[in-house]
Amino acid sequence: MSRSRGDHGAAVVDFVLVSVLVLSMFLLVFQVGVVLHVRNVLVAAAAEGARFGATADRTPDEGAQRAHEAVAEALGRRVADRMTCEPVPGATVDGAPVVDIRCTGPMPIVFLPAGPLTITVHAHALEEAR
Repeated sequence: MSRSRGDHGAAVVDFVLVSVLVLSMFLLVFQVGVVLHVRNVLVAAAAEGARFGATADRTPDEGAQRAHEAVAEALGRRVADRMTCEPVPGATVDGAPVVDIRCTGPMPIVFLPAGPLTITVHAHALEEAR
């Protein structure tokens, strides 16, 4: 009786090909989650820094420092050290003076074949009279 070798060993090849696709999709979805989380943290930190720097007894530089500390607390010191938070001088909205805080830096990468990304967010708050 002769045995045909038709599909012998095909399950191993199928498993390897499918598992590479599934792992790639998982890492890509995970990276999108990391990007959204970092963006949300930066927006919240910049908004907190802008509100802090806009109070009558604070300066915009103190607001930028507060934003940087918020990033360090939420994402860790290593990520925060690569980010910069700074006030934008002379910012206005509809003629009213505002404190505008800009946070920018490289995005933490888990898996992204496209290369490094840079993110920049702005937040502003109406400046109180001094």
